[in-house]
Amino acid sequence: MESYDVVVVGARSAGAATAMLFARAGYRVLLLDRMRFPSDTLSTQHIHRPGLRLLRDWGLLGRLVDTGCPPVRRISYTVGDVRLEGRVPVEEGIDAVYAPRRYILDSLLIEAAAEAGAEFREGCAVNGVLAEDGRVTGVRWRTPGGTPAEARARLVVGADGMRSTMAGLFGARPEREDAPITCAYYGYWEGLPAQFEVYERPGRLIGVVGTHDERTLVAAYFPQSEFADVRRSPDRAYLEALRTTAPELAARAEGADRVERLRGTGSQLNFFRSARGAGWVLVGDAGCHKDSITGTGISDAFEQASRLAGLVGDGLHDMAALDAALERYAESRRLLMEPRYDMALESARLHVPDERMDFLRWIASDPGSSEAFLSVAVSHVEAGHFAGSAP
Repeated sequence: MESYDVVVVGARSAGAATAMLFARAGYRVLLLDRMRFPSDTLSTQHIHRPGLRLLRDWGLLGRLVDTGCPPVRRISYTVGDVRLEGRVPVEEGIDAVYAPRRYILDSLLIEAAAEAGAEFREGCAVNGVLAEDGRVTGVRWRTPGGTPAEARARLVVGADGMRSTMAGLFGARPEREDAPITCAYYGYWEGLPAQFEVYERPGRLIGVVGTHDERTLVAAYFPQSEFADVRRSPDRAYLEALRTTAPELAARAEGADRVERLRGTGSQLNFFRSARGAGWVLVGDAGCHKDSITGTGISDAFEQASRLAGLVGDGLHDMAALDAALERYAESRRLLMEPRYDMALESARLHVPDERMDFLRWIASDPGSSEAFLSVAVSHVEAGHFAGSAP
């Protein structure tokens, strides 16, 4: 049986980043995923400023730019008769927003993990864990050819997303669950130049950002209560949402072409699961998933990976030290994610109260205040989505 220091299950933003960081720390790492890459996935794609800072620190932001991911340097928020617009603020040398296609971003992270020494195996479906005296000591999986395989590890990381198989195998307890609040549909357009744009009205939100291949991602959010109706005719509902929520954008789109299929989901699950146990830990959406309306999922994943690897440090081979590090990670994750989770749920209600409109009108009347508002919205995810930024 093969032995590793760390086995990471799930090779997207959370898992690949975790594997890379542990491999860079000198540990022997195995990274597994049931998918074959490059592989796309439903995503808002936007990387908030904390995530961009980490990519830069990891030496990967320049590589992302070299893939052709366009820098988006202007930002706008429109609700009712109020429009706030300005440049993306420059912070620590980062002067743009980036929203890469996931099949490019995830592959870039996997390559970085492999360069650091991690062993990556794709098309491998994990179906069990190894355990001794109540402690997880490894995983079982089936190879692409269906052959059973096993590996031991001092630490097994579950980073396999919202519907995490690993969370179930670990017996991770639900700590908090909230009902879905929105459903969302995503479309890609050619010939639709755009900045980073958000449009909102009661019951609707449209998010827009440029991405790879000169395409523009346009996402429409609806209340979860409307999902049954929306899914019966998603194209009609999507275009109607653009027309009624972002008429200026809809007019621009008349001369553009929508490409690829319209993608949507009504499974915007909201939950916390226990973050760690004896020999195991959850990172990213596997441990905490929230409505995607705030678009912080990629940054959240990067930050959790960074905190986990940093807290474990060189203590992986000392069981007591490892357990203490995992406990500190669980508390760190709670402090990181609780405010973002609450803000996401508040933003997902798609309410536009009169008090917020009054606040936004006041902000819009003063260029300095408007610039500061947009700076907070882009730079500090704790401030949440535009929809939730007003006090």
